[in-house]
Amino acid sequence: MSRRFGQPAYHFEETDTTMREAAELARNGCPEGAIVTAARQTAGRGRLGRRWLSEPDGGLYLSLVLRPDVAPGAAPLLTLVAGLGAAEAVRAATGLDCDIRWPNDIMIRGRKCAGILVEMETREERVTHAVVGIGLNLNYREFGADLADSATSLLLETGRRHEADAVLQPLLDALRDSYEIYLQQGKEPVLEAFAKASSYVSGRRVVVTGGGGRAADRRGVTAGLDADGMLLLRDAAGRVEPISAGSVRLDERGRRSDAASG
Repeated sequence: MSRRFGQPAYHFEETDTTMREAAELARNGCPEGAIVTAARQTAGRGRLGRRWLSEPDGGLYLSLVLRPDVAPGAAPLLTLVAGLGAAEAVRAATGLDCDIRWPNDIMIRGRKCAGILVEMETREERVTHAVVGIGLNLNYREFGADLADSATSLLLETGRRHEADAVLQPLLDALRDSYEIYLQQGKEPVLEAFAKASSYVSGRRVVVTGGGGRAADRRGVTAGLDADGMLLLRDAAGRVEPISAGSVRLDERGRRSDAASG
């Protein structure tokens, strides 16, 4: 791959979601590396159908078109690839250590500053295109009551503003580097790098909500990643289950129990 991501680039002052715009471009034959950005999204969304706060000047709202020659089952790995690139870009912009909460949340000091959503379309058991959506909180000073304890921004973490134009190309370069490793070397270095970058992958007491048609929460201790990038969860009986979908958070009940027994 000889050219940088970000060519061509489409920018909207306002749109419902850059994911939709990018998917339409992809269906119409745009090249790999094309991007869509917006100053504001009226219907920004994250994983599991959640709304993504997308106010003007608050964040970077980006969708990137990829055309990997892979089977549809590679979707989880593409999310990990994007997470590694996004985490590297946040580290470069802030100088702060980042964590990645499997599979798609970039965390600083335990709070989420960026999220990733990967959607793809297929034909004859091959991916025709994938759209990687990234929402990065840049300059929010506060969040609503439902996010006040769980979200953060680069401004809140560093005490200075971060302009979207300044962050965009370093983010795209980091995403491209991570993607090229996957294309050239396969999934093993991606899995290894993600396991090193994420404290959530192994030995953390977590709760998994939703996913797989499950209504009840699942609790356990994380036990690594399987070959497809799914999170392995060991329950109290020692059974290990691969998690393909759902929202992962630290198990506060387990942490309190550990503290009481320590």
